[in-house]
Amino acid sequence: MTDTPTRQRRLSLARFRRLPSWSVLAAGTLVGGLLGGAYGVLTPPTYTATSYVIAVPATKSPNPDSALGFAQAYGRVAKQLAVLGDAQVWAGVPVRTLQHSVRTATSPDAPMVAVSATSSRPDLAVDMANGVTRALTRHADDARDSTQVRLVRFSRAVKPTEPTSASTAVTTLVGASAGGLLCGLALLVRPRRAGEDDDPAPAASVPGPTAAADAR
Repeated sequence: MTDTPTRQRRLSLARFRRLPSWSVLAAGTLVGGLLGGAYGVLTPPTYTATSYVIAVPATKSPNPDSALGFAQAYGRVAKQLAVLGDAQVWAGVPVRTLQHSVRTATSPDAPMVAVSATSSRPDLAVDMANGVTRALTRHADDARDSTQVRLVRFSRAVKPTEPTSASTAVTTLVGASAGGLLCGLALLVRPRRAGEDDDPAPAASVPGPTAAADAR
């Protein structure tokens, strides 16, 4: 009676090994698709809003290289605590939310800084992007006498109309692909039964009466 669970596990493993490969792949693809679809349905969509500022020289003899260099620098400091501390007043969210939701990008060819904010609410994404650009512009104006460069708002963030997160159809396809791939890998590495791939041993040959007489 003590070996009953062990025998049941062995029988279950034996039944699994006898299943055709296509059924295992089909089951994995189906389960993966269901999980991916459920993720797409249960996860709220996210929206992204982007605002732009541009660095311009503040002197009568402009230096384009200087403006480009400071644009790169301001793109790095946009997520610093000093900037986000002022931005939270206009965005209406704490600094921790801005740190996780705001991204910046710069261009190596143009003195421009793009500030993007992501949220499940389109209006909140707009407020966060515009709040960070406003705070960044204010800090650039405070340092204009030493940098000789100021930031000008190039474009305000507008309310997004479509989510930037993956749709349910995409998550379903990704889940189905991942499920089929994992089951395929499991079939490749599963232990094989003894003698499953070995060639059958040749039967022993017994010499006939004539051959035995010649041997004598």
